[in-house]
Amino acid sequence: MKKDGKHGDSTITGLNFEKKVDFLILLKSIPDYDIQDSKGRAGFDICYCNKPVARCFKKHDFYSYLSENGIDWKNLISKRLLPDDALLVITRETLFIIEVKYQQVAGSVDEKLQTCDFKRKQYLKLVSSLELKVEYVYVLSNWFNKPEYKDVLDYIHSVNCHYKFNELPLAWLGLPTKQSKCNEK
Repeated sequence: MKKDGKHGDSTITGLNFEKKVDFLILLKSIPDYDIQDSKGRAGFDICYCNKPVARCFKKHDFYSYLSENGIDWKNLISKRLLPDDALLVITRETLFIIEVKYQQVAGSVDEKLQTCDFKRKQYLKLVSSLELKVEYVYVLSNWFNKPEYKDVLDYIHSVNCHYKFNELPLAWLGLPTKQSKCNEK
């Protein structure tokens, strides 16, 4: 995605994280997407062309979702993990754990990046009975695109986790893009 749609490319194909922002607000700003209350269920329904395509859970909402599905997290892991966003993409049967790390100076985030494998495995324990896949992805600021982060970025990929810089492509998540036309019926 090009900033401001310059050079003839105004198609919105991803969520641009220039700083730590709300995932749902970014998604709602994309044409044909709508965020709806889940009608008494945990989280929010994400709809494209008025059809549910995903559910989003923030921090504690994720544990409410587990409870709705008869899962007592205390029987599976010893301490809660609170995701920035947990996105359940319905058609992919995949739970994406999305962690936004926006950094402008050195700090404790450096070591946090090295915990993705452990956390992904904990989330897998939590949703294994639901037969969901789990993908763990960091959305990183350009701060982490420095040579001193090469080893940790290589590690993230080596343990089947992911990172993206500044944006999260909708197609990568399995969500429809503007190229996906709404049925006019």
